[in-house]
Amino acid sequence: MRVCIVGSGYVGLVTAACLAEMGNHIVCVDINAQVIDTLQKGQVHIYEPGLEELLQRNQAAGRLEFTTDLSRGLRQALFCFLCVSTPAGEDGSCDLSAIRQVAGAIGDNLQDYVIVVNKSTVPVGTADLVQEIISRKLQARGAAIEFDVISNPEFLKEGDAVNDFLKPDRVIVGTDNERPAELLKILYAPFARSREKLMIVGVRSAEMIKYAANCILATKISFINEIANLCERVGADVRDVRRGIGADRRIGYEFIYPGAGYGGSCFPKDVRALIDTAEKSGFQPRLLQAVHAVNEDQKLVLPRKIENYFRAQGGVQGKVLALWGLSFKANTDDMREASSLSLVNYLSAKGMRIRAYDPEATHRARAVFQDNEMVQVLENEYQALEGSQALAVITEWNQFRTPDFERIKKTLSAPLIFDGRNLYDPKFLAAQGFAYFCIGTQAEGL
Repeated sequence: MRVCIVGSGYVGLVTAACLAEMGNHIVCVDINAQVIDTLQKGQVHIYEPGLEELLQRNQAAGRLEFTTDLSRGLRQALFCFLCVSTPAGEDGSCDLSAIRQVAGAIGDNLQDYVIVVNKSTVPVGTADLVQEIISRKLQARGAAIEFDVISNPEFLKEGDAVNDFLKPDRVIVGTDNERPAELLKILYAPFARSREKLMIVGVRSAEMIKYAANCILATKISFINEIANLCERVGADVRDVRRGIGADRRIGYEFIYPGAGYGGSCFPKDVRALIDTAEKSGFQPRLLQAVHAVNEDQKLVLPRKIENYFRAQGGVQGKVLALWGLSFKANTDDMREASSLSLVNYLSAKGMRIRAYDPEATHRARAVFQDNEMVQVLENEYQALEGSQALAVITEWNQFRTPDFERIKKTLSAPLIFDGRNLYDPKFLAAQGFAYFCIGTQAEGL
């Protein structure tokens, strides 16, 4: 099948590369000429494991093209996937300007029947908006061209997005029209060979499913973080609590890892967007409001632990902190709404210098902190320790899980670790002579 993908971010590129891998001909369109030029050279401008190899293989096979010309992408395409950014506005609402722009451009350039597949995360009712914009443009042209608009939300985890697309848990299709549903079923058939994964629902239900899925995962994270904070105050260990509740199959172990709060391009934005949708419909979403508030507070738990520790030593001003991790999670270079930003901004504003390292987010971090003279982004995790009074870990990269603790101890001016992801064993570190602060327990050795 011939498919047009509009947008070359995480969702667009992964969708394009994975569909091409199954033999489809894909044209990926983006208005950013610099990004398209990079992709045409076989280089990926984002870090996503396995994506660049997939892209290069399908480019070489002639199944994957990149262009800034939407009319070229639409030519002979049966599907046009919308994979554009829908960031949060200042009021928390979802910014649909890119969706509106692309819908208008489709209406201006459409020549033959196409199924417009909205894969961007958008509020309930957006498919109707896209339908209206395209219809209005076609009417202005005097063009009687048939098209369908359906919802097909993505459920891709950054850091494992390629695997998620190739082996999906489910494929949600929102439409009231049988024809596009059957055609999309053919397109997705290679990804559902072991069992039927395609679920056909109403358009508005599909749009809601995406938000509900992300919000319930965010809720689990905020819940375990609240329990962690309570554990510290009553003498319990959240690690034990997590094991105890996770053994219940109704709860499970996934997304109940206590830490420094969730970030990234999805959970924070989608929780706020669903709150906005609810409020605009006259409903007060108290649980979602609490999930968001708890997460914002959680991002400051670790920096406040650091601040409290150094209070007896005259405060954090003039002190130096080694920071391991800058991306919002491991296996990505994405720093959007990362907990590291809250930590760095909070402590550097109080006069603490930060020597930071991340395996993949170095280039992004240097751009983010270019105007903050208190922050230095380094090329090696042990280099970050030099001249530092303490180490803080805030991203769970594998290389941080079993580091050289003897080297850490020798390099830091004091054996002091603040662990925002509970990567280490408090008893082991206490035996090694470290003062160790983590999330949700009164750690030993303090």
